[in-house]
Amino acid sequence: MNEIKCECGHVNPEGTVLCEACGKPIERNQHIDGNEKSKLLNMRYEGSARRSKTRNQTVVDKIWIFFSSVKVGVWLIVLTLIASIIGTILPQEMYIPQNVEAADHYRDEYGLFGQIYYQLGFHNLYSSWWYILLIASIGVSLVICSIDRVVPLYRALKRQKPKRHSNFIRRQRLFGKTENVKQADIDQVVSRLKKKRYRISEENGHILAEKGRFSRWGPYVNHIGLIIVLIAAILRSMSFFYIEDYVWVREGETKLIPQTDGQYFIKNNDFIMDVYDENDERYAEAIKKNGEMIPSNYETKAEIYKVKGDTIPGQDPELTKVNEGEIRVNEPLTVEDISLYQASYQLNEFQSMSFKLHLSDDENESPIGEFTFDMNNPKKEYDLGNGYRVVVDDYFPEFFMEEGVPDTKSKYPKKPAFIFFVYGPDIEDYEVNFLTIGANLNPHNNNQYKISITGVDMRDVTGLTVKRDHTLPFFAVGAIIFMIGVVQGMYWYHRRVWIHPRENEVWIAAHTNKNWYGLKKDIESSLEGTDFNIPDDQQELK
Repeated sequence: MNEIKCECGHVNPEGTVLCEACGKPIERNQHIDGNEKSKLLNMRYEGSARRSKTRNQTVVDKIWIFFSSVKVGVWLIVLTLIASIIGTILPQEMYIPQNVEAADHYRDEYGLFGQIYYQLGFHNLYSSWWYILLIASIGVSLVICSIDRVVPLYRALKRQKPKRHSNFIRRQRLFGKTENVKQADIDQVVSRLKKKRYRISEENGHILAEKGRFSRWGPYVNHIGLIIVLIAAILRSMSFFYIEDYVWVREGETKLIPQTDGQYFIKNNDFIMDVYDENDERYAEAIKKNGEMIPSNYETKAEIYKVKGDTIPGQDPELTKVNEGEIRVNEPLTVEDISLYQASYQLNEFQSMSFKLHLSDDENESPIGEFTFDMNNPKKEYDLGNGYRVVVDDYFPEFFMEEGVPDTKSKYPKKPAFIFFVYGPDIEDYEVNFLTIGANLNPHNNNQYKISITGVDMRDVTGLTVKRDHTLPFFAVGAIIFMIGVVQGMYWYHRRVWIHPRENEVWIAAHTNKNWYGLKKDIESSLEGTDFNIPDDQQELK
């Protein structure tokens, strides 16, 4: 890169607008039409050279220029927001029933739009490679934007001197001249600025009063906070930092906790649900509007077990209890870094059903035999004695008819139906019994024997969210740093006042990055009672 040597002796990099040492405008880099000496200085980034504005030779330079653009950063954010909104139109795959294929679910539930939604990958949007790439691109843009601006800004502010070039002073927005000023008045003004917490530096009678420089770093502190938040969002795609899974556990059942490498099991000892009293005036209207009872609390009394030692494949693991307690909404049961949250429930799921075999024309007669179908451990055949036996030809846990053909909606026993084959010594081949709750759908009416339901055993099922989240501290730290940057840049201002003696007069100039009214009040109160003239706002004089 070419370097520019100022008349003060300081060497500036190509692209510098104001000399880093004396502030003299470097005319060939001003890019201002008309009479430059009548124009106010562009104090953005203190006129320092930015890499994105001075280099455009290599591929790295072009990538740097692309990501250093604020417009590019804004567009990346807009695209990410649009994608995020699209991801909320339909439920993500993790929230659809686990017993169905995702492609079938989106097609059947949402039609052609759901099918397109699935084919485009929006069903797993937040873990997709292109969404993570967008998040990472925003982070890269923030980093490059920050470095491209903060490094030259820091260098310029660190090297500024009290003695500045005359062109720098008179082209500030606030500027004034006063003739025949006494030294006592200068000392009084400096003393008043000190009381206002301005830091005073002097060079050969030239004075710089400055305060609030740290506020200039507020936007870059914001960027650091946002970068940490984006890193946390990307880390959520890694199972070590974040997992979210789901498990259904029936009362009395011990089940493996997913995402624990087969090391932990949970036992559902009891599921309890309380509802609001429909006679209570506070809830009567809500219950009536909802059409059913509204839960006031539901919880799972659970125990967590850990596998003890090594387990041979096919062998039941030896378990040791490591924790127990109640799982409620927002009150998880935790083991190591895994938390189990109460998320859903299913009341009155069928656990087992009892049947009897009897003559078709006399249901009240003593049964020929009885058997119990266990939904968790169903048998294919039941021996009733005396040569009679029942074979389960088909079982439909959640029965429905589709075009005259029986089928099941899920593997969960919500509305069970059965096709039984009955064999006996006086039956030539076998008889078919097709029955479900409240209905006997036998294909023939001339059966000699009939199977009837004698009893059912129900139980509740709890739905638990399994979650590991090591990213929360990153989000918290990022949010805190971001808010520090917001406060730092919003409630403090970088103010500077230059006092320059020149032959028979004294020049005063001032600059701030925001809140010019406050700076004017500081100067007016500091000059009150002295011979100094109040500086003019040259922007108002245009």
